[in-house]
Amino acid sequence: MTTNQAARRVLVLDDEQVIANTLALILNRSGFEARAVYTAEAAIQSAREISPDVLISDVIMDGSTGIDAAIRISEMAPNCHVILFSGQAATADLLERAKAGGHRFELIIKPVHPRALLERLKQIH
Repeated sequence: MTTNQAARRVLVLDDEQVIANTLALILNRSGFEARAVYTAEAAIQSAREISPDVLISDVIMDGSTGIDAAIRISEMAPNCHVILFSGQAATADLLERAKAGGHRFELIIKPVHPRALLERLKQIH
C-alpha cells in the first residue's frame, strides 16, 4: 500500500447504516481514512470538516439524494472524486440531470463487492 493511498480521506454516505459502517470499516482496515454518515446533511457537514478526497454515496435515500449531496460537496471540495452506487433504475434520470448541470459522477451498480471498490479507489489519482 502506498503512502498516498493511506492518506486518502473517504466519506461514505448511505442511509442504510449497516452498509455505510461496513464500507467505512473495510476502507479503514485497508489504509484509508474513512468516515460513515447516514444523511446528505451529515455528509455535507463532514465534508466541511475533513475535505474528503473521495465521496462514496448511495443515490436514492430518504430526504435529499446522494446526487444532491455530491453536488454540494463538489462545490466545497472541487477535487473530490465522487463514486455513486445504486441498485435502482431511477438513478439514470438523476445522473442525467447532474450531468446537464456540468457534474461528472461515476456510478457503480449495487451490490458493490468491497474488493472491486478497493481496486477502483486505488485507480483514482
